[in-house]
Amino acid sequence: MRSPFPGMDPYLEDPDGWRGFHARLIVTISDQLTARVAPNFIVDIEERVDIIEFGVPNKRFIEPDTYVISKPVRKLREAAIGTITPATLVEPFSTERVVERYIELRDAKTREVVTVIEVLSPTNKAEGKGSETFQNKREKVMHSNAHWIEIDLLRGGERFKLVAGQSDYIALLKRAHIEHPYEVWFFNLRDKMPTIAVPLRPPFQDVPLDLQVAFDVTYERARYADSVDYAVEPPPPPLREEDAAWVRERVREWMNARRKELPADRQSG
Repeated sequence: MRSPFPGMDPYLEDPDGWRGFHARLIVTISDQLTARVAPNFIVDIEERVDIIEFGVPNKRFIEPDTYVISKPVRKLREAAIGTITPATLVEPFSTERVVERYIELRDAKTREVVTVIEVLSPTNKAEGKGSETFQNKREKVMHSNAHWIEIDLLRGGERFKLVAGQSDYIALLKRAHIEHPYEVWFFNLRDKMPTIAVPLRPPFQDVPLDLQVAFDVTYERARYADSVDYAVEPPPPPLREEDAAWVRERVREWMNARRKELPADRQSG
């Protein structure tokens, strides 16, 4: 069964479940593009490992290099010669390694990277230093011979300043060798997702990437209709009042339709 919403599903913006959704969506996008660009281009799913620190809100590093300092707790101990000065005990933050996946389109002959596609994660949009790694990569690719595409399906967190605050979601394309303008697709919670352009290298023309089809396929393959709890409010950030009312109505209609489709032994309530 499809999502209750015509475009992005705000319930899937929950950070706790985003990693799985992100991984599945990346694969679906890769499959869609492979069918359009083969055999002249190769679509690869690449990975980088980031480290998230717990205890420091929104802080993310490539390597853990910051520590929590605690007061000295050990008593003076007698050494063979003299007295040892008490040390300050240092505990590293609890960390988790997070695998971030992204897409690279490569020339099949030269293996040169032609286009980089990033679907943003909460860690990419964290406040302060939390987004440094992602921003550095964006800057590097934007000044390279590769095209850059970022797809932001998260209402929360920081967004590229040039397009911040203009819509709930965006897709942005910066073409190689063209300083500006950027090509941006703005869309909101109530909108169907756009079909965006994915540039290649001459003499090949842009190919379309249908974000709505990619989302719908991902949603249905993963059976999110069975696992998402639509009986509760969507995860933060809070929706605008008019959007919250619209979401409740969409969910109510969807749940009523779902009850009619489900066999009696699977219905609840």
